[in-house]
Amino acid sequence: MTHLRLGVNIDHVATVRNARGGAFPDPIRAAKLAEEAGADGITAHLREDRRHISDADIDGLMAALNVPLNFEMAATDEMQKIALRHKPHAVCIVPEKREERTTEGGLEVAREENKLAHFIAPLREAGCRVSIFIAADKRQIEAAHRIGAQVIELHTGAYCDAHSEGRIQDRDRELEAMREMAALAHDLGLEVHAGHGLNYETVQPVAAFPQVAELNIGHFLIGEAIFRGLEGAIAEMRRLMDEVRT
Repeated sequence: MTHLRLGVNIDHVATVRNARGGAFPDPIRAAKLAEEAGADGITAHLREDRRHISDADIDGLMAALNVPLNFEMAATDEMQKIALRHKPHAVCIVPEKREERTTEGGLEVAREENKLAHFIAPLREAGCRVSIFIAADKRQIEAAHRIGAQVIELHTGAYCDAHSEGRIQDRDRELEAMREMAALAHDLGLEVHAGHGLNYETVQPVAAFPQVAELNIGHFLIGEAIFRGLEGAIAEMRRLMDEVRT
């Protein structure tokens, strides 16, 4: 089986920094440590309200990283301009509401097909690999394919929530839906990623999908780093991912 890439999201290093103000902890330092620990890429979500990652963080990440930057953003003119200025390796389009604590659910592609097709066209022309963050839903995957996205990222949050709440039937239903939709997306020629809420307990069933090329994991790894250090937290996630792929 092919190597399963791990993208480490460093948003919540910035969350801790912003809670106190000042410059520490530094998300760029965290990104470099993640890179050294074996991360295949770094993910950062620049939100409209700048609640964690800042514009200066994006500048710093683009200058410092040797691994690809996956720039998460909403489909707004402001974010498109920032992405076109920096031209990161990948741009992941996510839904965004000011009142949400974290990204809730996948992007509604099928209803906004024409708008999103026009939105991502300049990003593709600039050389960015465009990913769409969506639920494991056939309509959304087919729409993502039609608008010209190269990648879909399956939202694993519902699966992880069901697991943590002990709703076993719901968990298994979500897992099966993701399995089927990963296969569908792959058959359509889309690269398949997955992420949101994954931890040591939930990662292996998703990592086992042969079509999944990359997992993006952030909040859990940053939290676990408090106890075992960022390098140790990433090393254990990497071990679990590799174990199920060998």
